Amino acid sequence: MAVTLAIDCMGGDHGPSVTVPAALEFLTQDASARVILVGLEESIKPHLKGAAAYGERLVIRHASEVVGMDEAVASAMRNKKDSSMRVVADLVKDGTADAAISAGNTGALMAISRFVLKTLPGIDRPAIATILPNPKGKTYMLDLGANVDCEPEHLLQFGIMGAMLVSALEHKDNPSVGLLNIGEEDIKGNEVVKRAGELLRESGLNFYGNVEGNDIYKGTTDVVVCDGFVGNVALKTSEGLAQMIIGGLREEFKRSLLSKLAALVAMPVLNAFKRRFDHRRYNGASLLGLRGIVLKSHGSADVLAFRCALERAAEAARNKLPERIAAHIASHHMAQGTSV
Repeated sequence: MAVTLAIDCMGGDHGPSVTVPAALEFLTQDASARVILVGLEESIKPHLKGAAAYGERLVIRHASEVVGMDEAVASAMRNKKDSSMRVVADLVKDGTADAAISAGNTGALMAISRFVLKTLPGIDRPAIATILPNPKGKTYMLDLGANVDCEPEHLLQFGIMGAMLVSALEHKDNPSVGLLNIGEEDIKGNEVVKRAGELLRESGLNFYGNVEGNDIYKGTTDVVVCDGFVGNVALKTSEGLAQMIIGGLREEFKRSLLSKLAALVAMPVLNAFKRRFDHRRYNGASLLGLRGIVLKSHGSADVLAFRCALERAAEAARNKLPERIAAHIASHHMAQGTSV
């Protein structure tokens, strides 16, 4: 299936110097795809070396404004209606593009996407879902910060959306869902989490039950559900731990001549480990629950990482992720005898 991606070329720490080359690499490996490069035309064109080979598969859409990485959400919404971030959302809304990708301001992207695309029927709040590595493959986790305070029904919706995301991207028919808690027992947790567990058990999902923080990286379940406060803390803690481990290893290998020799011997193993758990290959957080596909790339993404986000967006579009979520939500409400 041919897909069209609308790319916010101005977002992120590096802007067109990363987003445009990543788009060209993506077009090279995906012969049926098309991209719309959105942003300041004069900033995009210097990075289009060899782009003529892609013909009509590559289009530039000039956008006269840019949302800053630290810009207030209200300012981005109210004052920048021709920003590259707003335009990519508009292109998805009018059907010109199948998905939008940005490495820009997360809060602004969520607010703009929700305002332009609206939420799917039966979804109260969109959620941010990301992919984390585990020894078995991947763990999908949501929410990661869009919803700090949640009701049990919201966590149920996150479970459904996460399961449909795994189904679309990993082609699993019945992905497992776990509820992040302080213990595996049903009696553990606050009232919101305990009630959410009851709803998930009754949902028809492949609900594993409660999982703890260490289960995220064990790969106990395909999906881990939590509120945005807990999810964001868990994610940032994981990132900090990874940085500490990498930094500590570098210091130890440089400590003496003997340790430097040991580093040379261990280099093949270290490189293989680095490739296996390279965070760049897991780049691309999905904004779930919208009437369209929107992915958020990490702001510091390099060309490889941003290209991986584009690949993920194309896969979500080809597998009609919003339609999957809408159908499952409708089926759930039908089973419960409630209206969407």
